[in-house]
Amino acid sequence: MSRMMSGMTIWNRIPKAHCFRTRWILLGAVALPLALLPGCKKEPVPETQVTVQAEHPEQGRIAEHITADAVLTPLAQAAIDPKISAPVRKFYVQRGSRVKAGELLATLENNDLAAAAMDNKGAYMAARAAYATTTKAQVPEDTQKAELDVAQAKANLDLNLSIVKSRKQLFAEGAIPGRDLDTAEAALVSAQAAYDAAKTHLEAVRSVSRAAALQAAQGQLTSAEGKYQGAEAEVNYSEIRSPIDGVVTDRPLFAGETAAAGMPLITVMETSSLIAKAHIAQSLAQQLKVGDEAQVHVPGLADTVAATLSLISPALDPGSTTVEVWVKIDNKAGALKIGTPVKVSIAGATVAHAWKIPAAAILAAQDGSKSVMVVGDDGTAHRKPVTLGIEDGEDVQVTGGLAPSDLVITGGAYGLDEGTKVSVRPAADNSETPAASPGGGTD
Repeated sequence: MSRMMSGMTIWNRIPKAHCFRTRWILLGAVALPLALLPGCKKEPVPETQVTVQAEHPEQGRIAEHITADAVLTPLAQAAIDPKISAPVRKFYVQRGSRVKAGELLATLENNDLAAAAMDNKGAYMAARAAYATTTKAQVPEDTQKAELDVAQAKANLDLNLSIVKSRKQLFAEGAIPGRDLDTAEAALVSAQAAYDAAKTHLEAVRSVSRAAALQAAQGQLTSAEGKYQGAEAEVNYSEIRSPIDGVVTDRPLFAGETAAAGMPLITVMETSSLIAKAHIAQSLAQQLKVGDEAQVHVPGLADTVAATLSLISPALDPGSTTVEVWVKIDNKAGALKIGTPVKVSIAGATVAHAWKIPAAAILAAQDGSKSVMVVGDDGTAHRKPVTLGIEDGEDVQVTGGLAPSDLVITGGAYGLDEGTKVSVRPAADNSETPAASPGGGTD
């Protein structure tokens, strides 16, 4: 209460003339804006105008380019694994070494194998000698002996025949007793039996014994030769040779380490030509043929690399139902690396006289329909639906919806509203920064 009284006392002390002057100043400050407000006028907002690039449809040749992602692979590859497990004695190549087919790349320890091969070689030589003895000495000797036995038996038989004949004549004349004739006839029977036995033995020697002896000798020789060749093969397995021309791309072991049978010891790849393997839709593959030109975009290279379509798979991939195609690339300079992911572009269908516009002019709606913005006679942008044909990556064929006289907006059409005022920038100004679109962004 005392503070209020004090305030009133201070107010009462201010001179009345000063108080009235202060009130008039405050009233003027409030009234002036109110007096000016009714006389205020709106400035006209300038109409928005967007600078765009535009051109008429162009007639000319257009070729569809079928693009796909691919990976560079070697033309030929050999992961060489030893057939025996043994320590590595010596390597003759390093990674990056260029080798020829049949060239010696490494040797494994093979002293035990060489000794086994020598032992089997001795057994093989002995079998050859036995075969020669059997075929050139033993069998002919047995045959000759049997033939001699037959000849002797035949001579003895002939002798006894003549004796019996003469004694029969003498007995008829009464010159000898009957017992002499009986003795001669008994000797004849014995001689005949000996002859028959000798003849049978000769036939057996010639047919059965000779064939069996030769077969047995041949079997022993073949067995010894097989063991010797197997031992020699074991020795050869210790020498690792390249099956193809190429470059050594992998050599995981060092000399002295044990190489395991079935595990890759050296990898050789043919890199003078590379293959880019890609998968494309079956409908696109129908348009291609072996020998078609292609381009390969390699990361890190400014220019594309020329290539040729070398293979179209005759069957669909069962997993993706796509067709695998191979594009062959020359790599004699060795600039391209195996395993590099690349993008392949293959020339497909071609139209000689097509109406085409830049692909950047195409506007795609959410429902998949395509349209372009054209500059009308009134200087405003209008949307026109179009139907498209093939595309080559830069231009696209227009099969319907446009007239040759239409001025198609090729730069700055994105975000333009129907009826927006536009001004066409000359083609020489393409390097300038695009003007802001109605949405406030750049094209």
